[in-house]
Amino acid sequence: MKFKNRIAFFNTLSVAIITALVFIVIYLVVNKTAFTHLDDDITLEKNEVFMNLDFHGNSILLNKMPEWDETEHNKVEVNPTFLQIVDENGKVIFHSANLLNDQFLFNPNIEQETFYNHEINGQKIRLGQFPIKNKVGKIIGQLTIAVSQKESYVILNNLILVLLISFPLMLFVQYMASSLAASKAIIPVYDLIKTTSGISESNIGTRLALPNRKDELYKLTNTINELLARIEKSMLQQKQFTSDASHEIRTPLSAIRGTLEVLIRKHREPIIYEEKISDVITQVDRLDILLDQLLQIARIEGGVAFEKKETIQLWQIIDSFNTKWSQIAELKRIKLHFQVVKDAEVIGDKFFLELMLDNLVINAIKYGKNNGTVFISWDAILKKLSIKDDGIGISEEHLSHIFDSFYRTDESRSSTIKGNGLGLSIVKKLADLQCVKLDVKSGIGKGSTFTLQFTT
Repeated sequence: MKFKNRIAFFNTLSVAIITALVFIVIYLVVNKTAFTHLDDDITLEKNEVFMNLDFHGNSILLNKMPEWDETEHNKVEVNPTFLQIVDENGKVIFHSANLLNDQFLFNPNIEQETFYNHEINGQKIRLGQFPIKNKVGKIIGQLTIAVSQKESYVILNNLILVLLISFPLMLFVQYMASSLAASKAIIPVYDLIKTTSGISESNIGTRLALPNRKDELYKLTNTINELLARIEKSMLQQKQFTSDASHEIRTPLSAIRGTLEVLIRKHREPIIYEEKISDVITQVDRLDILLDQLLQIARIEGGVAFEKKETIQLWQIIDSFNTKWSQIAELKRIKLHFQVVKDAEVIGDKFFLELMLDNLVINAIKYGKNNGTVFISWDAILKKLSIKDDGIGISEEHLSHIFDSFYRTDESRSSTIKGNGLGLSIVKKLADLQCVKLDVKSGIGKGSTFTLQFTT
């Protein structure tokens, strides 16, 4: 079913249920009213009859009164009222002339007035049976009074007929009206679909016009615009990533090609070959590191790198990297200060955390000043691990971009510091994967502090 037809269907279904309940209530009310009216007439007749009855012991005495000779007791055809009196032995001692040779069935054991439906001579009637009690309260007979329910029967039948005919007609009209209303209501949705289907990679910057009214359609349009903005940003980042990756790969390849071309131009001394080959190996190592980092990013973004939650001893990780970090720091005469207690524990993936710490500490050593200090400290109360250096620092305008792939500040590019701008990007992605909050505070000439906030 189309969307507009589903709207019309469910709208009609709800109306059908409500209308059916209303029709049922109407019928029950009319039915109750009709039979209550008949029962009231029978009760009134019963009171008149009882006023003209007399008793002698267990015998019922019938007093002569105009009530017995009324037309309604003599005719069967027009609004008749039927009377029948039986004694305690079930013998009929009186019946109205219009009963002819018929006799009402009755229950000799009832002790209170009872109303029920019956037929006589093919005519539907409403009966009331009343126990007759003598002066001492003993039941000595039964009075049965019946009235025709022809008018009530016709009214109720006509009411059912009208309701049964009007119900499907009303639902049909309701469905058509709902379908028409739904068609007009979703015209803006069709316009939205038409505009959205025309957006491609070449015009991804296109945005949908927002409706004037801030309704659900406005929210949908705004959500689509936000989605388009995220897609556009992702596409631009992807293009920039591809461009930067190509540049980073081309640089060492060009260096290798240039070195090899120099070597084949003429015969050289063995020491020259050794130096040039050493340069080539350095460039190959650079390519190897770059490709390894690109592979890590691809695995993280592709969902291949699954995290494993476990309890991790921070000091074990720091101790395992201590030798490596110390050797790198020694080249710049940087001192490493560890302020981490041996029982410090966090929850996360050990392998991921090792990659994060290794990148952050090496990054701090790279950008730290000569004869400076790098602090690795742990706050047990806040569950926070900080890596602080006293190096060149990062300007405020660059802080929001340092976690982008291949992004390097002007200060780092103009220096002799090696790198390709992927380390912090990997750290950020691994932190997000483990729900670890990564924060940085820095300033030009004031150094940088990277903080890992672990969940408790």
